[in-house]
Parts: sequence; C-alpha cells; structure tokens
Amino acid sequence: MQAVKFTGHGGTDVIEYGEFPDPDPDADEVLVDVKAGALNHLDVWTRRGLPHIDLEMPHIPGSDGAGVVESVGDRVSRFEPGDRVALAAGTYCGECEYCRNGDPSMCVRFGVIGEHTRGVHSEQAAVPEKNLVHVPEGVDWETAAAAPLVFQTAWRMLMDRGDVTAGEDVLVLGASGGVGHAAVQIADHAGATVYATGSSDEKLEHARDCGADHVIDYEAEDFARRIRDLTGKRGVDVVVDHVGAATWTDSLASLAKGGRLLTCGATTGPNPETDINRIFWNQLQVIGSTMATPGQVDDVLELVWDGTFEPRTREVLPMSETARAHELLENREGFGKVVVIPDSEL
Repeated sequence: MQAVKFTGHGGTDVIEYGEFPDPDPDADEVLVDVKAGALNHLDVWTRRGLPHIDLEMPHIPGSDGAGVVESVGDRVSRFEPGDRVALAAGTYCGECEYCRNGDPSMCVRFGVIGEHTRGVHSEQAAVPEKNLVHVPEGVDWETAAAAPLVFQTAWRMLMDRGDVTAGEDVLVLGASGGVGHAAVQIADHAGATVYATGSSDEKLEHARDCGADHVIDYEAEDFARRIRDLTGKRGVDVVVDHVGAATWTDSLASLAKGGRLLTCGATTGPNPETDINRIFWNQLQVIGSTMATPGQVDDVLELVWDGTFEPRTREVLPMSETARAHELLENREGFGKVVVIPDSEL
C-alpha cells in the first residue's frame, strides 16, 4: 500500500509518501480502507520528535481518519465489512483503576494512535475495534475524518472538565485552529457568550460564523485588556487556552474571580511564566483535559453527524502533499482542519 511515513524526526523534508507493507490485523482489529485523514498539531510535534516517546521507524502518522471496513478479526463483534467508520484515537489498558472506574482518558497507559503507535494516514489501516465509531450514511468523508479528535477534546474540556453552563462568558484562544473552532461551537451550543481571538479579519469572520459573539485580533491589541473592556472589568468565567507559553499570563489576567482556565495543549511551549498570586488571590482554577471517554466521543459526534456542529476545512490535499499540510499548520495558514486523501482515491 501507499502511506505517509518518516524514518527520522525533523522538518517537513523527512515526510515521504510511498510503499509500505500492507497491515496484518490482529483478532481484535478491523482492516479499514482509508478514504480520508486529517491533521492535528500533534502530527507536527510527532514529526519533530516528542520527549519520552521512542517510535518504531518508519512511522506512519495520523490520529484522524475515516473509511470503509474491508475485513474484521475473529474477536470483532461491532463491525462488519462495508461499514463506514471513523477513528477515535485514544488508547487505554482497560484494567487500571481509572479505566475500571469508567474514565479511560485518565488511563495510566493512555496513548494516542498516530502519536504513540502507528497512525492511519495510509491507504489501509489496522485499527483496534474499540477505537472505531460508526459513521452514518450521508456524512461525507472529509467531515468524518476531521471531526473526532478536536471535537471530542473540546467537548470533554468544556462540558465535563470545565462544566460550562448557559449565561457564562467563555474566551477561546486560537479560534482558527482545530480545537479552537470546535470549542467556539460547543460553547455557543451550551448557551455561553463566546469571545474568540484570531490573527486576521478572515479568521475572525470564520470565528463569528462558528458562533463567537465578540472577536479580538490578538496581533492588533492586548486580548486580556480588551476582555476587561468588553466585560466591564469583570473578566470571563472560562478561558480555553491550548496555545501555552505565549498566552498563559494574559489568559489568567482575563479571568473573573473564581474563573476556570482550561487547557488541552501547549502549541507555543509547555513552560510559561505564571502569576501564582493572581491564581490564589482570585481563587482561580487551572484544569487540564485530554481527549475523551468513549461515551463522550459518541455524544459529541452525534451532534456532528446531525449537523449541529461542523468541522471546518481549510484545505484538502493528496496524501503525497502531506508536507504542505504540515506547513499550513506550522504557519497558521487558514481556518479549521487540513484533510488529506489517499492519492488512489482522487
């Protein structure tokens, strides 16, 4: 089969598209003919190399994908050939205290397909049964591929960990990215007043289209000061910050007393300066969140499949142009997800 792959970490020049051995599914795995994949910033970090993760090389990246079931292993019961499926990329042991208590996203051995193990940006992929969800007829492959990772992440972060409720003020940073544009839609759906940041008029207009009530060009003005102006010096109840070091201090400064800072990533770096005095004096909460439980995945994807939420796509490219797809993410070009299609499907 043809696959996106790299044999070492580095820049976009390490990415190749070429022959790779066909997958050999285990008894609990499903062989999927991949119709579309989608990128996340995680793919950039994986390509560059992450500490404490020693990947088997060559590595196939990709934590989002969708396609048609070709065959199933002997122990598979939920799927059969011809089913339409999408990847839910979180992996877990099923045996630790967190898994047994119903929250496998807290698993002591939690991982992500495409980050810790071989991904799905290839013509075919062997995927554990528990990591697949059904895709209804009528949902296009771009939507099915682009939605799962970012919408499950944003859903758990806002609705479960952040407990966002109607009438609250929510600030979403980086609203042009995958998680960002999902978070805007989910916060709006929850009945919150949504504030969103972006770096261009085009990105801000897209954020409005996703449900943002107020938009802020963070390159033209200090977003924390602007939030104080817009809220009568009160601040917002919730900040969604997946940006990291570059925005952390201003995120804390944007919160009202008793506010919650939600984080699921650190695109600009994991070690920011932080204002401890502000955290304890204003009684703020800093809440981390990673991926979602299978039930939460089902809940949010039902709202994607019925059109309540819409994953936006900035560009669709052949898998042979995955290097360009990485550049789009690294250079912050456009709004929403980047989708890649196996060349044989074009």
